[in-house]
Amino acid sequence: MPSRRKDWRRWPARPTGSTPGYSQSWLAASLQLIDELDQQIGECERDLQRLGAEHRYVPLLVTAPGIGWVLAYTIAAEIGDISRFPTPTKLTGYTGLCPRVYQSGQSDRRGALAKNGPRYLRWALIESTMHASRHPLYRDRYQHTKQRLGKQRGAKVAQIDLARRLAEAIWHMLTRNQPFAPASATDPLAA
Repeated sequence: MPSRRKDWRRWPARPTGSTPGYSQSWLAASLQLIDELDQQIGECERDLQRLGAEHRYVPLLVTAPGIGWVLAYTIAAEIGDISRFPTPTKLTGYTGLCPRVYQSGQSDRRGALAKNGPRYLRWALIESTMHASRHPLYRDRYQHTKQRLGKQRGAKVAQIDLARRLAEAIWHMLTRNQPFAPASATDPLAA
């Protein structure tokens, strides 16, 4: 199985005398370890793909931008039964990607993320935003939010915003039992 990482075997050839023998043996052992780990990762991914094909949500989740088999299986396992969430807002709140709200009388303050849901669900949604931010449907919103909030925290806030949008789209996909449809489709799904 080809390595997904940079292929270190293609290093520029160095004269044998310039690298000590222990470095060459360390390099060979490291490359062998990387190959073995790649093989184990490939086996795990094949098993997950086989098991995920049996789950009713996984084929639908894979159609969303930025979500592959591993993330789809993680999201499906963490959400459980979608009927537990009556609205997309409830699912988004469950993910913990919403800010904390402090309210008293006329005072209304927003804090950091609540992070009160399953952390692997939150991780999977944020991980999927890495690729979804390049999707034509989400690219403009991501770039606008990122530029509006500046260099310091714009990218992070834009990722969270995009993860919330993906959670809403996922709710619509799973409740309607339909694949992801972009906004230009006849029946858009929260996109």
